[in-house]
Amino acid sequence: MPAQRKAAFPPSVDANTRLLILGSLPGDASIRQGEYYAHRGNAFWSLIGDVLDEDLRSAPYAVRLKRLKARHVGLWDVIESAERPGSLDSSIRGAELRDLGLFVGRLPALRAVAFNGRTAAVHGRQQLGDRSGIALVDLPSSSGAYASLSREAKRHIWMTLRDYLA
Repeated sequence: MPAQRKAAFPPSVDANTRLLILGSLPGDASIRQGEYYAHRGNAFWSLIGDVLDEDLRSAPYAVRLKRLKARHVGLWDVIESAERPGSLDSSIRGAELRDLGLFVGRLPALRAVAFNGRTAAVHGRQQLGDRSGIALVDLPSSSGAYASLSREAKRHIWMTLRDYLA
């Protein structure tokens, strides 16, 4: 049976976005719910909540997105669509990438682009190269499937994002 083609969500950004966090492609739980980082095993909302010193995990999804925008944080993915059985990045085939260069050029307040995981970093860095005035930050994946680091070790690295929001 061929893998199903899966598509990403629209960006959650505005003209005041200072920090753009890019994932690879939403997982199956996220696609089913129509929400970024919906799988309960994904630590994204806890990690970004720690960065912002807010409890985002327990808030309704619409409130989470509103709070991120209020704090100048945007979300998107580096892959527009791809074939992928399941949710693992290692299973992605035939990825159609977004035009990140054009996109970040439309965000006048952008100071940093953070890549949530290796797949996002590989594809994102290929597209963005060396952007003057925009820091590129590789983060350990918030996915529960990435267990090479403890949550506390991930948290320590994610906390560096505060530097771009001050």
